[in-house]
Amino acid sequence: MKKQMVQECFMKAITWAAALITVGILLFLVGFILVRGIPYLKPSLFSLHYNSENVSLMPALLSTILMTLLSLVIAVPLGVFASIYLSEYARKGSRAVSVIRVTAETLSGIPSILYGLFGMLFFVTQLGWGFSLLAGAFTLSIMILPLIMRTSEEALQAVPDLYREGSYGLGAGKLWTVFRIVLPAAIPGIFAGIILAIGRIVGETAALIYTAGTVAQIPSSPMMSARTLSVHMYALSSEGLHTNEGYATAVVLLAVVVLINTLSSRIVKRIGGTI
Repeated sequence: MKKQMVQECFMKAITWAAALITVGILLFLVGFILVRGIPYLKPSLFSLHYNSENVSLMPALLSTILMTLLSLVIAVPLGVFASIYLSEYARKGSRAVSVIRVTAETLSGIPSILYGLFGMLFFVTQLGWGFSLLAGAFTLSIMILPLIMRTSEEALQAVPDLYREGSYGLGAGKLWTVFRIVLPAAIPGIFAGIILAIGRIVGETAALIYTAGTVAQIPSSPMMSARTLSVHMYALSSEGLHTNEGYATAVVLLAVVVLINTLSSRIVKRIGGTI
């Protein structure tokens, strides 16, 4: 009994130590960014036009929003419908399903720079799109597709079978059951995957340098080059001429991520409460 109590205290101490270290690192990083960046948040940084004297982040902010929306429009329908097939229609235990799942998990672990090189060779060069918003969005959609597929499939599998059996018992067909019963119940879990995908899109740099380019302007069409906030911050830091503005951009990027996560969480809670 005494040995068991000692083990419990030891494991509890390790858990608390790990939690405190994690929170401490997070607070240090956030505090460092805020202390270095907030003093350089000036109105000129939010101008619609970028030039060598005024390194405005507004074009990059708008390009980030456009890149995120375009990537989600491409990836979310493909990922969700693929997960519906794997979870609801594919034969359980089939070899094809196992191969698809292993492939998706493998693609999730590939470094983003490899996606960027693929996008440059295929979308930029082979298809002739050049450095453009569209090439970057397609590259990012391929990158986040495995994440959306896996989280959506897990959300669908988490729906109790009683929902399906009850729908079938009332005479509903397979398609009606999937899209009117199972899918609405899995929406909170699907949204969780989409939130993770948004975070990866907003913070991505390597893949976009090779596909979307680094032109600091508001794109007027999907075929124009654009830089996102993360690429903008990388460009300012690598040039070494506007490092302070780079820290200010990091503050805005942090605020954008927090805002997106907060709004998405509220949407998920509201949808979950209405189901």
